[in-house]
Amino acid sequence: MTNQLFALDIGTRSVVGIILKEQDGNFHVEDLMTIEHKERSMIDGQIHNVLSVAKVISEMKTRLEEKHGELKQVSVAAAGRALKTAEGTMTIDISDKSLFSTEDINHLELAAVQQAQQKLLSASNTADDYYYCVGYSVLHYKLDGDEIGNLIDQTGRTATVDVIATFLPRVVVESLLSALKRANLEMEALTLEPIAAINVLIPPSMRRLNVALVDIGAGTSDIAITAQNTVVAYGMVPIAGDEVTEALSNHYLLDFPIAETVKRSLNTKEEIVLTDILGFENRIPSAEVIASIQPSIDKLASNIAEEILRLNNGESPQAVMVVGGGSLTPQLPNILSEKLNLPQNRVAIRGLDALTEVTLSESISSSPALVTPIGIAIAAKRAPIHYMSVTVNDKTIRLFELKEMTVGDALLAANVKARQLYGKPGLGMTISINGRQITIPGEHGKPSIIYLNGKKASIKDLIKTGDIIHLTAGVDGKDASATVQEIIGDDMDPIHIHLNGEEMMIKPEILLNGMAANRETIVKDRDEILFKRKTEISELIGNSNVPMNHPFHVVHNGKKINLPTLGPFFAVREKIVPPTYKIQDGDEITFTTSLPSVKDVLNALHFPAVSKIEVTFNGEPVSLEMNRRTILLNGKPASEKDEVNAGDRIDVSETNDPLCFSDIFAYIDYTLPKTAATTYQLLRNGSPIGFNDPIYHGDELQIKL
Repeated sequence: MTNQLFALDIGTRSVVGIILKEQDGNFHVEDLMTIEHKERSMIDGQIHNVLSVAKVISEMKTRLEEKHGELKQVSVAAAGRALKTAEGTMTIDISDKSLFSTEDINHLELAAVQQAQQKLLSASNTADDYYYCVGYSVLHYKLDGDEIGNLIDQTGRTATVDVIATFLPRVVVESLLSALKRANLEMEALTLEPIAAINVLIPPSMRRLNVALVDIGAGTSDIAITAQNTVVAYGMVPIAGDEVTEALSNHYLLDFPIAETVKRSLNTKEEIVLTDILGFENRIPSAEVIASIQPSIDKLASNIAEEILRLNNGESPQAVMVVGGGSLTPQLPNILSEKLNLPQNRVAIRGLDALTEVTLSESISSSPALVTPIGIAIAAKRAPIHYMSVTVNDKTIRLFELKEMTVGDALLAANVKARQLYGKPGLGMTISINGRQITIPGEHGKPSIIYLNGKKASIKDLIKTGDIIHLTAGVDGKDASATVQEIIGDDMDPIHIHLNGEEMMIKPEILLNGMAANRETIVKDRDEILFKRKTEISELIGNSNVPMNHPFHVVHNGKKINLPTLGPFFAVREKIVPPTYKIQDGDEITFTTSLPSVKDVLNALHFPAVSKIEVTFNGEPVSLEMNRRTILLNGKPASEKDEVNAGDRIDVSETNDPLCFSDIFAYIDYTLPKTAATTYQLLRNGSPIGFNDPIYHGDELQIKL
């Protein structure tokens, strides 16, 4: 079966159209036509006048259709100043596949290209930059991590592809598409000029050699480097044949088209006849003309050599192939060999005679300028990159289509960043509560809503040419905000208790940045909150209006002494609790504040217990203290039964003198008869004794009337 291919090489100086027929892997150039631009509508590979270029394409289409029938689709190549390359890698699990198919390879390669595209976009300095992929080459296929020649019908755990992809800015591709549309042509495939040339000049069997291919056109010089059985790098120099033409025009005051004609005849004529813009005719030897433009030729060669060295890691390649109309620039191969330190026979111009598996119609004259157009047609067959068009938010987006495309792919091509699919989260804030830092996040943003042809869709939904996608932007989340109540929570609620039957409400104390605050106060980022609640009975009672003595203290012999054991007694639900008891909502608390006696205080002061003696008085037992103490309470004599208030002064002095008979009257209730005739006698153990005579333990004392 024979397939007819139509390709265009839209160059800076001219448009080349080619009709190529393919049969059983062999290609035959059926027709080839060149039409020069009527004006400088192309500069450095970029379309500057779409209407003018479209007119030339329409003329080319009309002429070829007269011979070969209607032409609707065309393959084209592009070049531009902003050529970018990026490597991409993709690995997939194939353990569940019986055999790896061609379609599987296509999907894997596309994923790798998209990964390279993402890498390029991530490195872009301008947010609006977007690059179309205009070609790629496979660096390696890998099966389970090891390089392999082909993945078709292979089985294993993982399949990997490494690619080097080439991209052009949106403006380069869009202007090309606009020109084709005006000529009623649909772009079937797009490639890059060095890729096109490689397809016909350097087959895969030759790519193990380190070879540089240079396609010199009118405005750009495109470069590709092969090594290790693949294409390892692409590059571009933004000067080419026009650099030399402009040098001729400036030196001899020639109109640009005349200067171009002069340049092309330098290799075939010994003498050049030229007419300058003033109308003067001059006859100049070709050698003299070449000498006048030597600096521009040297500049072109230097730029190409520098780019080759950059792409080839600073080393000269084994050989350089030069194609394109600019390759015919006088002495260019020789100068290029000098710049690269290569023998002259290692830098050569290659024409159609170097093409393999390609035959030419007899009417086609061989020229290096025709290598790229033929390569474009072949690339359209061997490695096509098809495009589809969809609309994203009323903007037409074109995608390269090697797999089933999704809404996500279209959003990516429309330069919609992943973060745009969701509203931004609100700003959070950090505050301090009693010295502890806490963070309050902002509100989450709401996701966008995607419509595909009027129906809600997800980014995984498949799309086709002509689909309309509308993206409703997500809603940004609100910044974090909170009140004191929302931050502290339930701890802000007052506690209700009963204290000795009286209802009390305990509120927390709140300071915001040192100032009193309430539960409705709005907090801000970096605010400091100090929050305290009375939680112990001692804190509550100590700050209440209830009269009590706590902590209890006295002044003993001029020294203040705390006596905590003499404080109040607390009970919660009739159960004794310590002063450190944690108050809870609803507690009923009772306490006592009875004053201690002098005896209680002395016991708390750890005064030693006094010794006692036992005697009988008139036959009745009586206990007497052996040691006697003198107690002064606030400077006045006091007994052990007297009550003591907090802060009272107690002075105690002791004596060890023996007890006497008269001391017994402090422990008994006895009154002598008031009858004058009554007499009495004091007896100790039956013997007479005086009131001030000593008594001892076990004595029997008696008053005998």
